[in-house]
Amino acid sequence: MTLRMGVLGCADIARRRLLPALAAAPDVSLVAVASRDAATAEATARPYGCRAVTGYAELLAMDGIDAVYVPLPNALHAPWTEAALRSGRHVLAEKPLTCAHTDTARLLDLARERSLVLMENMMFVHHRQHEAVRAAVADGAIGELRAVHAAFTIPERPDGDVRHRPELGGGALLDVGVYPLRAALHVLGTDLRVVGAHLGSGPGRTVDTAGAALLTTPGQVTAQLTFGMAHAYRSVYELWGSHGRLTVERAFTPPADARPVVRLETAGAVRELPAGGPHDQVAATVAAFARAVREGGVPGGETAAVLRQAALLEEIRAAAGAEPGRPDPVAGPDAG
Repeated sequence: MTLRMGVLGCADIARRRLLPALAAAPDVSLVAVASRDAATAEATARPYGCRAVTGYAELLAMDGIDAVYVPLPNALHAPWTEAALRSGRHVLAEKPLTCAHTDTARLLDLARERSLVLMENMMFVHHRQHEAVRAAVADGAIGELRAVHAAFTIPERPDGDVRHRPELGGGALLDVGVYPLRAALHVLGTDLRVVGAHLGSGPGRTVDTAGAALLTTPGQVTAQLTFGMAHAYRSVYELWGSHGRLTVERAFTPPADARPVVRLETAGAVRELPAGGPHDQVAATVAAFARAVREGGVPGGETAAVLRQAALLEEIRAAAGAEPGRPDPVAGPDAG
């Protein structure tokens, strides 16, 4: 079965990563791309020979589309994911799935009620290097797991970037903080709670531009998370055990041709663990989505992680003394 896909929005992540992957996937057909601007839609669709559509609602009114990808600004994920589900389409939505735990829970329920697939586009979890890490931990390579340290930081974006706009769901926590948080969930499971957190804003910014959080499991395994979007680039997580440490470099956004590096340190010795060759996590994500549609659903553990992630994001904001709030769904000039 070929999955016929439409795309709601022409964001940078769509143009650079997902559109090429959708077009290249053997069991996916890229049918249409929508933008609020006709010229943007045309320029984005042209390289793929697919239809350019002006307006997101217009794409959802089309026949011949089984599923949609939603790469809009964070605040627009919930309304357009809901519209897509109510139109009978499966949905692959950019992370975070929504800006509020209640919205995430409601949309996951809606998808289940309508027998539709709703999947968050958290691509790094589909890279096979993380399975190598899980296997090493299970085999006792570092002894008993004691702590997870994870960090994702990126250089500052221009002033007009959607990440700096609170009404569009901007801020470091939702943009880059979700990655180390999901890494902790991936390794430790969903039984995590927030012990403390801090969110800070750079000069002249109205969103958080940096933050940190401390979480723990009932067994007192801690997770220390660092994130920011006015920093030198860093993408890593480490697992500290009773007699060793595993480090995963370029953990969250490795290029498709990069060789995975998983480093094991024990008793003064350092060696690399086999983690397979280069792996395209974008293509793997598209394949996982198509497979979920064919097989009738996203694996339950992944859905549980998305739901718990949404709750923990709100707990981090609360622990940092930030208002939980919810951005107004206003489409800005960069909404695609």
